This record gives sequence, C-alpha cells and structure tokens, in this order.
Amino acid sequence: MSNQRVAITGGARGIGRATAEACLRAGMSVVVGDVDEALVAQAAAELGEGAIGLPLDVRDANGFEAFLVEAEECLGPLDALVNNAGVAPVGLFIDEDPRDTQRMMDINLGGVLTGTRLALRRFVPRGHGHIVNVASSAGQIAPAGGATYAGTKHAVVGFTRAVRAEARGTGVRTTIVMPGLIRTEMISGFRKARGTRIIGPEVVADAIVDAIHSGREEVFVPRELGPVARLIAGSPPAIADRIKRALKADVIMVHANADARESYRQRMDSEIQEVRI
Repeated sequence: MSNQRVAITGGARGIGRATAEACLRAGMSVVVGDVDEALVAQAAAELGEGAIGLPLDVRDANGFEAFLVEAEECLGPLDALVNNAGVAPVGLFIDEDPRDTQRMMDINLGGVLTGTRLALRRFVPRGHGHIVNVASSAGQIAPAGGATYAGTKHAVVGFTRAVRAEARGTGVRTTIVMPGLIRTEMISGFRKARGTRIIGPEVVADAIVDAIHSGREEVFVPRELGPVARLIAGSPPAIADRIKRALKADVIMVHANADARESYRQRMDSEIQEVRI
C-alpha cells in the first residue's frame, strides 16, 4: 500500500483526521480537505511529512474539482478518494429546521455524489482507483430522531452499490463503510443503545485503510454491528421495530441531550454560515 495517494474529505477532525493518520502510517501520502480552512491547515502541519491540507466545501462541485486538481498537482495521480464529510443535526423530523434538512442532503449525500463522479472521471480512464464512501449504520437501522440523517446515509449505500455495478470491469473499486457510535463531537449527547459500544475514530480509520488494501466492498465498524444492522434492515417492519425497541436503538438520537450537543451545533452553524458558494 505504500506510495498510494489518498484524498480525504472532512479530514481536519474525527474519522477523517484519524484516517489520514492511518494512511500515513501505512506509507501513503494524503491530502485532507475540510470546510474549516484554519483547522485543515493545522491538521496538515501536525500530520507532518506526506500530508497536505486544502480548503474544501463538498457542496461546491467546482470547488471539489479544484480540490482534486490541486491534490494531484501536489502529489500526482490519486489512487483513492475517501468521501467522509458529514453533519448530523438530530431530533424529531417534525421539528427539524429545513436548513438542517438541506445541509444534510447537500453534504452527507450531495458531497458523496459529487466526489464519486469526479473520482470516477479520473479513475476509469486510468483503469484503477478506489472510492470509499463513509455511510453509517444508522442508514440500515433507521433510528428515530435521525430521519434525514439516516435517509442520507441509506441513500449513500444504495448509490454506492449501483455505482459498483456500473464500474464493474473498469478496475475501479468501491467500499461502503458503516460506522456505529464513534467517539467524536458528532455524537455528543447521544444515548447509548443496549449491547453497543462506543469506539474511537482510529478503529474506523484502520478499517478504511484495510479496505483500501483488501478491496472489501462493505464494512461495518465495529464488525459485530453488521449482523444486527442487517437483521433489522432485512426484517419485516414489525419485527424490525421490536428489535430496535429491545436494543433501545430508538433512544440514541431522539433523546439526545441538547445542552451536550450545543458546542457541536454552534460549530456546525458557524462553518456553514461562513461558506459562500
């Protein structure tokens, strides 16, 4: 895997930052993009040799193209793109601010679509490349309080599976990564479901690097989450609801502590407001 060149969106913190660290340990070079220009520059400096930080708002298709152009000017042709950027406002859908709905659609889904399209247009002519799309186990479990978030992540799964079928025979590989509860600011105030464990972003990062190496197409993190999520997704609605109630999966987001999430909320609002497309 050494000498591979990887671009990572949402790379200044959380899973994205941890993925950059894991890639560097594996001997790869990385370009991290993030809407927080100051933080992405700081992250690249702290990551050290082999890392470059560039501003990136995944909602801006022209800006995304410019990001990839500059990444390849700095490092050479990319071998992989990790579409990781995402946001997670939570609460009952009836109370959801339409601006939150739109930003989740634009970032969680639109950013993945844009990044995947731009990566395919580079990778297919070259006959190789790897696109890693970070979805969420929420897209399979569909917890109350995360309707739009789960919807966008469910869409990422279906979208990536379809792209995989379209790209068959081109040499381009795709991976869907579906994390559970990850110890980042995004889950501040979340309740814990029965039988689940909160893991660090480095565990997801290691799974992403492993997928780039192995070509695994779908990865749940932690791995034991996979059978539960697949059971819920594949069961009739009444049975799926019983399983979720038994696991208390429907309290994770809907009963999230608003005070504990205030810092995340303020940062998210500030970053979105600062962007002018």
